Amino acid sequence: MIKNLVEEHVFTAYEQLRGHFPEFCGCDTCRGDAYVYALNRIPARYVNTQAGTVITDFNLDKDQNRAAIDVAMMEALRRVMLAPRCGKAPPKV
Repeated sequence: MIKNLVEEHVFTAYEQLRGHFPEFCGCDTCRGDAYVYALNRIPARYVNTQAGTVITDFNLDKDQNRAAIDVAMMEALRRVMLAPRCGKAPPKV
């Protein structure tokens, strides 16, 4: 089965960084928008085998790749927080 391993790392980044953005809504729509925003800014890493999964996961765990994913997710959280599509009023900045 073909799988984009970056998705898992983006989901993990969301969980780790969400608490740093208390004004972020976090509803299904906003969470999904944050995932999509971040994933569209990070190159996909597709795998089809267990060996490919292990090697790619190892490479994605390197500091430089992890930092790129975290930065993309922080920007996603900020952008979605400032213009939520769910109808919640954006925070006053």
